[in-house]
Amino acid sequence: MKLNSMRFVAPLVAALSSLMAGSPPALASAPQIHDQAPGFFRLKVGDLEVTALYDAAAVFELPWLKGKKPTIDGVAKALNQDPHLLDAADQGFLVNTGRQLMLVDAGAGTWYGGPAFGHLAGSLRSAGYTPEQVDLVLITHLHSDHVGGLTTQDGKRVFPNAKVYVAKAESDFWLSPDIAAKAPTDAQPFFQSAQAIAAPYIKADKWHTFSGSETIVDRMQIVPLLGHTPGHTGYEFSSKGQTILFWGDTIHLQSVQLQHPELTVVFDIDPTAAAATRNQLLPKLAREDVVIAGPHMLFPSLGRLHKEGGGYNWTPVQFTDQWAAHAPSPHK
Repeated sequence: MKLNSMRFVAPLVAALSSLMAGSPPALASAPQIHDQAPGFFRLKVGDLEVTALYDAAAVFELPWLKGKKPTIDGVAKALNQDPHLLDAADQGFLVNTGRQLMLVDAGAGTWYGGPAFGHLAGSLRSAGYTPEQVDLVLITHLHSDHVGGLTTQDGKRVFPNAKVYVAKAESDFWLSPDIAAKAPTDAQPFFQSAQAIAAPYIKADKWHTFSGSETIVDRMQIVPLLGHTPGHTGYEFSSKGQTILFWGDTIHLQSVQLQHPELTVVFDIDPTAAAATRNQLLPKLAREDVVIAGPHMLFPSLGRLHKEGGGYNWTPVQFTDQWAAHAPSPHK
């Protein structure tokens, strides 16, 4: 048996050796695919479907931060250790109640940030919706990185069937020719873009303002967040005991301002009020189980706050493909 086995093995080994001696067959190289996954992320809040819509990644500029010199110097020193410390983003959010489809902020479009920005409409389509399906747009404020996606450069409404809602104080400020004429030169583009972006909605009678706690939609509360702009507004939705707050530009830079809420940014019209708003709001959110939607937090820009030392820690929402409000515990 042994001799017979050897007579079988010897030719096999010789054949394999001859194959190995030659050049191995070439394998086709897989080309790199430069497209990222579609820029949306879905979350269930009660019976609300919330979808984060990616508009752009961004990097904050250190000179844009304002505060006491030792704190700013500390941020600059930390930046040497962590080059991603000033990473930021720009997003909008869809809220589908089952009866209405709402957009909270519309991204930059072509009005801010160059070609790196303006991906929100594409993200919306990737998420399975079209701009024509949007019923309402809720605007936190009229800076162009939040409203540029409403209107094309040639004056066409991107969301032709949507009513736009914005605080009256915000609308009155940025759309005023008199205030714009008195504004500093470097602020003029903000006024010009806001007026051009709003114009086609005003002409179509789809531009609406509010001045108090009016009911725009069921289960939504208007939350004034003073300081960043004259009518800076958050929107809080509640469903089945769960809450989500869309807080606009309460935080621009999560890695810095959550640890140093006293730091403001050059874009704050009233820095003292902006810092006071943060100091009042952040402790409340850290105590409560509130999902926060922050357009400048890193994608998917949805998370919760927890107290950490003298500041706060941001915990992003956990990815899940399960739509149950509370997944069962793995220990049960």
